[in-house]
Amino acid sequence: MARIAGVDIPDNKRGEIGLTYIYGLGRRSAQNILTQAGVSWDKKVKEWNDEESNKIRQIIAEKYRIEGSLRSETQLSIKRLMDIGSYRGLRHRRGLPVRGQSTKNNARTRKGKRKTVANKKKATKG
Repeated sequence: MARIAGVDIPDNKRGEIGLTYIYGLGRRSAQNILTQAGVSWDKKVKEWNDEESNKIRQIIAEKYRIEGSLRSETQLSIKRLMDIGSYRGLRHRRGLPVRGQSTKNNARTRKGKRKTVANKKKATKG
């Protein structure tokens, strides 16, 4: 297994797909990295030689913000929204959808498992 930026990249995947296992790299950025390094997109990770993998590591380190630093930056941005009390920050705080989605029927991913609320018993005439 190739190890880039603290992430094990599976050997049997194509380079273009393997790089997407790194947080912060998608298909397009993986393609750009491989093009700059002069490695074919279709070449499997196990076929990379040391020179190619070092070149890829160097490009990623220089030009991309990935893994820990990107995660912490994202968390700081969310924390900032919550601290200033913006609408988006309040939605984050309450665990509700942030980008205007409806919550009446769906939004289970954000809201979590259903919490059933029992009905009030009607008073009987007696």
